[in-house]
Amino acid sequence: MATLTISLLAALVMAILLVRLAPVFLKTAADHDLSGPQKFHTRPVPRVGGLAVVVGVVAGVAWLHWRMPWPADRFWLLLVCALPTLGFGLWEDFTKSISPRRRLAATAASAGLAVWLLGLHISRTHIPGVDWLIVWYPVSVALTVLVITGVANAINIIDGFNGLAAMCTMIMLAGIGFVAYEVGDGFILAATLVMIGGTFGFFILNYPAGLIFLGDGGAYFLGFMLSVLGIALVEANPTVSPLFPLLLCGYPIFETLFSIYRKKFVTGISPSEPDRVHLHMLVYRRVMRGALGDHHPVDRRKTMRNSMTSPYLWMLSLTTTIPAVLWWDSTPVLAAWIFGFSVMYVAIYWSIVKFKTPRWLVVRRVG
Repeated sequence: MATLTISLLAALVMAILLVRLAPVFLKTAADHDLSGPQKFHTRPVPRVGGLAVVVGVVAGVAWLHWRMPWPADRFWLLLVCALPTLGFGLWEDFTKSISPRRRLAATAASAGLAVWLLGLHISRTHIPGVDWLIVWYPVSVALTVLVITGVANAINIIDGFNGLAAMCTMIMLAGIGFVAYEVGDGFILAATLVMIGGTFGFFILNYPAGLIFLGDGGAYFLGFMLSVLGIALVEANPTVSPLFPLLLCGYPIFETLFSIYRKKFVTGISPSEPDRVHLHMLVYRRVMRGALGDHHPVDRRKTMRNSMTSPYLWMLSLTTTIPAVLWWDSTPVLAAWIFGFSVMYVAIYWSIVKFKTPRWLVVRRVG
């Protein structure tokens, strides 16, 4: 627990410094766009929270290195692998000039480094047909790069409201850490504690007030680390089903796949084009629309609705994390839950988009 505490405190101190220094030194790193399709804040906010997360993680690994050099040595290599995706993400946060394609390419480069430096690649999926193909090493490497890049992008997609991506990531990391403890994998357990600590230190200033945002650097970094740790756990421990990380990350993964389908085949726009109808945005606009009384100032109502939206998606993430943790070694059960979650997600999405939100989801006016 000392490792988690060190990571948390270092990230929190860095987040406070970023918030305090932003008006003077970080003007270019603040999100001044208040009118974009995915903008729900009411004032310019520094979007370099990824720096706080990374500082917390580095501090935690340094502490771990002093106490237990072996797992820390491998973690340093993992952080080296993350440099391209972190660097290009932060570059976008500071300059707003890096296209999504270049950020994805940087994440793919990080995934390639993980394959090279850590020897990480997917060797089993328990998916008929796929396991036959990944016997060929190049196909296995290609699948690994695709999965890591996809999950990193998925975390970036759900990063839309205060505390949403950070808490969902911590929930999923906790699931990986629990299974690592169950199978006796000390490296993965230590890594998840460091990551949770660094993320929570940022979360304290991000939720509920939204004093600092995760940014592309932070979102891609968290997604990269989450996917690599999930794959590493499965590859190092044969008793863990390869469907465990797939169900564990079911919410962001299915959100991404459904968004690609919706944009390409329903609305006819590019999957990389931002829009206003992701599930978390629909919850904000339609489920939370009558949650607050008119006596609150407009900006305050918007901020409060922003923060009240995230717990809905935290609960959605738990509907995949809990069964994944309970049946981490049973492929048939995990497959059934993946199918069930997919059906549930589509049902909830279409009910909200057609203005038929279930009554149990609607928030009555408070305050």
